[in-house]
Amino acid sequence: MSPSGAIREKHDGVLGDRSSVRVWLRLLSCTMAIEKEVGRRFAQEGMTLPRFDVLAALDRHDEMNMGALSRALLVSNGNVTQLVQKLVRDGLVEMHKPPADRRASLVRLTDEGRALFHRLARLHQDWIDEMTGGLDFTQRERLYVALGMLKTSIGRASARKGRT
Repeated sequence: MSPSGAIREKHDGVLGDRSSVRVWLRLLSCTMAIEKEVGRRFAQEGMTLPRFDVLAALDRHDEMNMGALSRALLVSNGNVTQLVQKLVRDGLVEMHKPPADRRASLVRLTDEGRALFHRLARLHQDWIDEMTGGLDFTQRERLYVALGMLKTSIGRASARKGRT
């Protein structure tokens, strides 16, 4: 980052003749910068982004089996198992086996986990508001629409290649 706080870019930030690559690079640099800053701020709160993601998924779904949690987070079963075991140890989530299927494990937030998640979610919202504060509502709305169109374009390109 420069002394002014601006994030350094390749090609001096000029769109030029390779606009699609430069748009992608700018999107990537913004994503990485936001993720790094959010991760740093979570660390100050004794949290990590992956652990926060587990709490968020469980807050949305109340209770999930490990496979569904893994799919929701787009991580392997092994990774989600390690995260959940640490959250159980810290008293933020609890696991139990349903009577109908003793092989499955269901995970849910504890009261302490739900309270911590809600506190951190408010902080997270404030951090994102701060980082996007240079954009007014109309600019955020236009960016949101443009990114939606980009997401659709990516999906179509993947489908044409037989990958979705």
